[in-house]
Amino acid sequence: MLKRLFDVVASFFGLLLLSPVIAVVAWQVRRKLGTPVLFRQVRPGLHGKPFEMIKFRTMKDACDAHGNPLPDSERMTAFGSFLRSSSLDELPGLWNVLKGEMSLVGPRPLLMEYLPLYNAQQYRRHEVRPGVTGWAQVNGRNALSWEDKFKLDVWYVDNRSIWLDVKIVFLTLKKVLIREGISADGEVTMSKFTGGQ
Repeated sequence: MLKRLFDVVASFFGLLLLSPVIAVVAWQVRRKLGTPVLFRQVRPGLHGKPFEMIKFRTMKDACDAHGNPLPDSERMTAFGSFLRSSSLDELPGLWNVLKGEMSLVGPRPLLMEYLPLYNAQQYRRHEVRPGVTGWAQVNGRNALSWEDKFKLDVWYVDNRSIWLDVKIVFLTLKKVLIREGISADGEVTMSKFTGGQ
C-alpha cells in the first residue's frame, strides 16, 4: 500500500510539474516526426496481464517496398536518440503509473512475444508491476546482457522496499544526466530476446 501511495503521489505531481516539458516535447515530436505523437504498445504487466504502455514516439514510420517497418537503426533520428538518451520519451508513462498499470520502479515492461520464452525464474519479474525505471536500469540499462538483466529484475522482486525505490529514483536521475547504458553494443536499443538463457 505504501508503494502504491508513493506511485500515485509521485506520478500525479510529476505530471503536474512536468506538464510544460511534456507539452514542449509533444509539440517537437509532432513537428519533427509527425503524428501520432505517442507510441502505444501492448506490454505484459503484473502477472503478465496485458496493458497499453504509452511513450513519446522516437522513430519515423519508414517501411520497405513490402510495407514492413525498416530496422530501428534506419528509422531512428537524432531527435529520437536525444529523447531516449534523456529519457524524455518515458514521461507519458507517468499516466500508466497513475492508472495503476505500472509502478514508478519495477522491471521494465518488455514485449508480449517474450512471455512464452521465459524460464520459471525469469518469469518472476512479473510478480510485481512493471516500472518506468528499475534496478536493471540503474545497473547497466540496455548495455546489460539479457541474463544479467533478468537476474537484476528478480533480485528487485525479492528485495523490494520503498527505500530501495527511492534509491533507484535518485540513481535514475544520475544515469539520465550522464546518459549511460542507453543501448547495447551494435544496437539502437537492445537486441531481441530469443530465450534459451
